[in-house]
Amino acid sequence: MAMSTLQQPDIEPKNVPHIVDEGDYDEVPLYKKRDKVYPKRVSGRFRNLKWFALIALLGIYWVVPWLRWDRGPSAPDQAVLIDMDLGRAYFFFIEIWPQEVYYITGILIMAAVGLFLATSLFGRIWCGYACPQTVWTDLFMLVERYIQGDRNARVRLDKSKWTLEKIWKISATHLAWIVISMATGGAFVLYFHDAPTVMVDIFTANATFGTYVTIAFLTGSTYLLAGWAREQVCTYMCPWPRFQSAMLDDESMIVTYESWRGETRGPIKRKNLMRGEVPETGHCIDCHACVNVCPTGIDIRDGLQMECIGCGLCIDACNEMMDKVGFPRDLVRFDSVQNSQLRAQGKATRVRIIRPRTIFYAVLLVLVASVMMFGLANRSVLELNVLRDRNPLFVALSDGDVRNGYTLKVLNKEQAEKTYVLSLDGIDATDFQIIGLTPNQDGTYDLDVAPDRVGSFRVFVAADPQTLDGKSTPFEFTVTDKETGNTETYDTVFAGPENDR
Repeated sequence: MAMSTLQQPDIEPKNVPHIVDEGDYDEVPLYKKRDKVYPKRVSGRFRNLKWFALIALLGIYWVVPWLRWDRGPSAPDQAVLIDMDLGRAYFFFIEIWPQEVYYITGILIMAAVGLFLATSLFGRIWCGYACPQTVWTDLFMLVERYIQGDRNARVRLDKSKWTLEKIWKISATHLAWIVISMATGGAFVLYFHDAPTVMVDIFTANATFGTYVTIAFLTGSTYLLAGWAREQVCTYMCPWPRFQSAMLDDESMIVTYESWRGETRGPIKRKNLMRGEVPETGHCIDCHACVNVCPTGIDIRDGLQMECIGCGLCIDACNEMMDKVGFPRDLVRFDSVQNSQLRAQGKATRVRIIRPRTIFYAVLLVLVASVMMFGLANRSVLELNVLRDRNPLFVALSDGDVRNGYTLKVLNKEQAEKTYVLSLDGIDATDFQIIGLTPNQDGTYDLDVAPDRVGSFRVFVAADPQTLDGKSTPFEFTVTDKETGNTETYDTVFAGPENDR
């Protein structure tokens, strides 16, 4: 009887899957409730680096659209501009046409490889210092801290009842966030229009509907991501944390915790410090300073985690506490896992930048950059494209000849009006006409093309069927710059009937 009244301990064996009954499904939460993070203000080397990155990157973002670059009277003078109307991308002395979209592909490849290289060398340095989410979140937290106070004050404010003080502090914070968000969206559209012009149009209600929609969208997304989502973006929305570990090795420089020195954790009594007694625990006094300053709210003492953005603020916080208790600094440090293990064994450490992994990324980066530079340095300022009429393939004329129609597009990539001479080669043409133009004495035509524009011309070529190679006779159009002699050819075909030759 006593045995039947014994209750089993409420402990599940390890490594045994828990079976949930169908009736329990409604009680199982699908998502973890967010634990709001209240990062504490900290001072130190890494915090100063983050301030420098914030000021520099935001300065670049807001100032660059106002820089001027003289490209001539017929071209925009904005240094960095993506002109959607003309289909051009300007970056100081570089101009990219829609036909050169492969340069954009090259830039994206370089950005990806550069990110791989930076990660293999210094961990998530991009995430901690240069990612737009990090930069704007830092700015939003600066405003929040200025209005509401530091960590403890913000925690108390959130938990307190709604009073006049809480209302105005929360309202002022969100109003400041909205202003920053609007400035973010407003600056973005400046990269697609002439900055002074579109700025006046925005404030005088003369801008396009698309401009206002873009500003509104970026205002809302910036306010949502930097003001509300914050670390949730890095943890759940960003794909980079999921595969960053593939870029790291034991010699990558990351934020590490010296567990061999810090464990076992435990508080230190002030009287023991005053007496100079050596504590029985490790150097980690379990003060949670590293956790309180972390923008993603993790504990670096648990090791490298997906949520860690590698900002190093926990290093500044820990060093500050080590100074207070008289222990050596860098209990949390920016170093490699290998060096941490070597120090635990009392061996010499080293930083090895040149490794097979970094060599591969560096070579790939240099290779892609070299190909792009070679292409930019040797690209033609003249392009010719020809589109042959396909309906009908040819027209039979009353004199027995056949005629083909073509549309020629001449791309003048220079900032000056150009005159090109158009000629035929490879076909015995009986007639050669361009609608609206008069031929030269030698049968060629002069094509005038405006600066940085595409000239479109309607061309007709006729030939005797007996001189053709059959249904398809290859020949070429050639355009020659009358001033420089630069030429461009385009191979095409002349369609005709079958002949018995």
